[in-house]
Amino acid sequence: MALLHIGDDPWLLEHETCEKLYRDIMEQLTLRQRQSRTSDKFSQLSATIRLRLKQYNNEVEQLLQKIGFGVNLTSAELERRNRQVETLRSKGLHMQKLFDDQLTVKNNEERRTLFGASSSNFSDDDFRRDNVSDIRSTQRQMIGEQDEGLDNLYQIISRQKNIAQTISNEVDLHNDILDDLDTRMERTNTRVRNETQHIGVIDRKDNTCGYWIVILLLFLCIVLVSLS
Repeated sequence: MALLHIGDDPWLLEHETCEKLYRDIMEQLTLRQRQSRTSDKFSQLSATIRLRLKQYNNEVEQLLQKIGFGVNLTSAELERRNRQVETLRSKGLHMQKLFDDQLTVKNNEERRTLFGASSSNFSDDDFRRDNVSDIRSTQRQMIGEQDEGLDNLYQIISRQKNIAQTISNEVDLHNDILDDLDTRMERTNTRVRNETQHIGVIDRKDNTCGYWIVILLLFLCIVLVSLS
């Protein structure tokens, strides 16, 4: 049986694509290792690598399903291709481990930087060797500080409550004053209306008196004319 070339079998093309994707991801992992965990470049590379790892795993699974599809292969060739897929799977697991380990290493580096050189030799074993009584003493101190903080918070809330009660009393007093003012305004309006009506009556009476005076003057004039 003649050897197959890449151009003769689509499976070989897809296998080569997976190999190329593997090399690209490894290059990005190397570049990511050089970046600071808090940098934008690290975040961008992490997102890109995460997507490409998912793409790589999907393509490897598709490659497994397509072994021998549409092509007559010997049992030896089928076995060889199965081993190639398993190799690709192992590479995928290796890349995922590198991806996760890089973040762990970065966190440890930042932790050592945060604690400084004086505590760089302080290991987890040192924590376990701490005196239990010292740990309990620290816990009691923390609980005491929390209790003191709660007492201060209670005092602040009590003062706020008193202020709120005072404001509420002031509002009630102002409402009473407004109600009393409204009552007085209503009484004043009533008096104004009554006085206006009285003025109208007086004004009408004044007009009637004027008419009678004119009539009397005319009557006197008629009498004087008759006598003359």
